Amino acid sequence: MKGCFYNPNVHPYTEHEKRLEAARRCAEAQGFELVGEPKYLLQEFLRAVAFREADRCTICYRMRLEYVAHIAKRGRFDAFTSTLLISPHQKHDLARSLGEAVAKEAGVDFFYHDFRDLWRDSRALSNEFDLYHQQYCGCIYSEFERYGGARRKRS
Repeated sequence: MKGCFYNPNVHPYTEHEKRLEAARRCAEAQGFELVGEPKYLLQEFLRAVAFREADRCTICYRMRLEYVAHIAKRGRFDAFTSTLLISPHQKHDLARSLGEAVAKEAGVDFFYHDFRDLWRDSRALSNEFDLYHQQYCGCIYSEFERYGGARRKRS
């Protein structure tokens, strides 16, 4: 089994590095290889969503799923999936439909399962292994909304 880290949407750089380190520590603790792109690629994400911010989740999910599908295809994996499917805060139906579409385009299977019932368990495991657990999706827009920007904007 392998895990893949690819998060071009994550901002700021320190948040990206916390998530990458947590992924590395999780891979080590669980005994799987971590592959993917550890570079900070925020500019790629921003170029993709500029002037299409209302569709940022669709664009972000597609970017991430296409990357993982490519890794899976190149590595001759049986299938790929996404941690998006465990979060009760993500757009589950969108992640599923994009995962299925990307899989068809790439010619590799997408393993779908609704993992949201395991979300609390994942939090407990994060605590057990002392892994960083993010407080927002990671994108600059979500960060702005999380820390009050949306409220200030309406005033």
